[in-house]
Amino acid sequence: MGQQGLFDLEERYRELSRNGDTLEKLEKTVPWETFRKPLDKALKRSKRDKGGRKPFDCVLMFKVLVLQALYNTSDEQTEYQIRDRLSFMRFLGLDLHGVVPDARTIWLFRETLIEAEAVEALFERFDSYLAEQGLCASGGQIIDASIIPAPKQRNDRDENALIKKGQTPEHWSDKKKAHKDIQARWALKNGKAYYGYKNHINVDAKHKLIRRYEVTSANIYDKNVLEEILDPRNANKDTYADTAYRSIEQEKRLKQQGYRSRIHYRGCNYAPLSERHRAANTKRSRIRCRVEHVFGHMTTAMGGCLVRTIGLARAEAKIGIKNLTYNLQRFTYLTYRPVPS
Repeated sequence: MGQQGLFDLEERYRELSRNGDTLEKLEKTVPWETFRKPLDKALKRSKRDKGGRKPFDCVLMFKVLVLQALYNTSDEQTEYQIRDRLSFMRFLGLDLHGVVPDARTIWLFRETLIEAEAVEALFERFDSYLAEQGLCASGGQIIDASIIPAPKQRNDRDENALIKKGQTPEHWSDKKKAHKDIQARWALKNGKAYYGYKNHINVDAKHKLIRRYEVTSANIYDKNVLEEILDPRNANKDTYADTAYRSIEQEKRLKQQGYRSRIHYRGCNYAPLSERHRAANTKRSRIRCRVEHVFGHMTTAMGGCLVRTIGLARAEAKIGIKNLTYNLQRFTYLTYRPVPS
């Protein structure tokens, strides 16, 4: 096969760039250093030299979590892919002879962020940066939710009855408790049962960026979370959502808070929709469908949506990083300008 040449690796990188490496665009466009301050605050690392191998740079580790969210990989698979793929190594600033974060290191880093409740702070920090770049929330806000599947739990009826009451079966050992998710729930959608959590998001209609989000168990009704994710910073007070969010009380609350309801009208057997309401729904759908583009991108272009973690706190972190990663990609799409070669 011959000896590797001095410029072979550089040539491979050039070929990746010619073929449109999306990670290269992400690396060049996103201001990664803007995340350093909230990451340092969460990690609380001592500045004293304690000897031994130094910990991985916090921004590099954050980019590892972004890779996970982009491709929906486990910790073990992420470690393997970093070792295997040149595009991953270039994105992280690693070379062929560099040390790669292993699965345990990735897990510990994410757990530290969860304990410090830092994911939401990272999301808010980037949202502030978006505003500084002129990408303020505008055009109205679109509310929707998507079920995020979690590994199904094999419990008997008595165990499930206790879990629904917020209790843990006494006969479970500590080891078994560590592998049981008692906060995810079942939900029915279009006649099909799903187990997991819900990602409730607020997308601004103009830029199609996620501005606020809330993570709940899958059985929580969409309309119950509407007020938590309303964005008063959006210059346009039009609020779009599907029929699941509509109620007389909801309409009153939105009006009292200064929002203009553009929630779809709902018909029923004894009172079908009028032609005027159908026309209004059709008009509103042209804007509301943009939130479906967001969920569609997460499903098709970001490896799908699945949490492999246990418990609501970890699910919040994983889904929060997924939402943030979507915004990073969307920001790249809105602002990236290739540098002439």
